[in-house]
Amino acid sequence: MRYSEYFLPTTREIPADAELASHIYCLRAGLIRKVASGIYIFLPLGMKVLQKIETIIRQEMKAKGAQEVLMPVLQPKEL
Repeated sequence: MRYSEYFLPTTREIPADAELASHIYCLRAGLIRKVASGIYIFLPLGMKVLQKIETIIRQEMKAKGAQEVLMPVLQPKEL
């Protein structure tokens, strides 16, 4: 897919509730979008970035002999 075909809703305004520089950059670059308080969705380019980060972490953890687990979003307090 060509870069010109990506869905990139960029913005120039700085969101009022954004405090961290990285948060502001991600919102302005169209990587994420806030849908509710503390709830964000990853837009297409943000998903691509997230997948690349996951791949790097998996490779490094595999090199150390670590194992991967998948946990549910909601879980008991004991965990």
